[in-house]
Amino acid sequence: MSVIYTVKDFSHLLGLTGFSDTMLNNHFTLYQGYVKNVNILMEKLISMTDQLSIEASELERRFGWEFDGMRMHELYFENMTKEKSEMGGELKEKIEKAYGSYEQWLDCFKAKGMMRGIGWVVLFEDPANGELFTTWVREHEQGLPATGKILLVMDCWEHAYMTDYGLKKADYINSFVNVIDWKTVEKRLSTK
Repeated sequence: MSVIYTVKDFSHLLGLTGFSDTMLNNHFTLYQGYVKNVNILMEKLISMTDQLSIEASELERRFGWEFDGMRMHELYFENMTKEKSEMGGELKEKIEKAYGSYEQWLDCFKAKGMMRGIGWVVLFEDPANGELFTTWVREHEQGLPATGKILLVMDCWEHAYMTDYGLKKADYINSFVNVIDWKTVEKRLSTK
């Protein structure tokens, strides 16, 4: 099997406040599975002679799931830190413009995280006009706004919090907010 994508090492997050090493290691293992499956699917799809076959179609459908699962987890882990992090001026201005205040945005972000079901809460930037918006993305490959630039990702699938928080999803969300790496989030802003 040829390896096109390699697993990124997020072990520097071990010891993260509010996230047990057991939960993080389980989550890293899940992420590694996405990377492995992306490579397997790419190899199978490239080698298929009948690209119109039912098998090729089903592999294509599966590929979106695995690829977006890989990328969403990478963005999620990358936007967390053990260091104290504060939001920079440009991002804060954009959030205040879109939501009135950081506090109103945070209330919106947390409320979306409390939605029932599996998914992600994502702060997006619209590259067409630079506006920010926060939305729920159901499954990795469903609900991603076309051309939306992902700035901040919070995993709201049960594996992200059940080990440490059980059904106390709000406690997980509060812990996540406390470890956001705002420098990384701000670097994701488009530069115009």
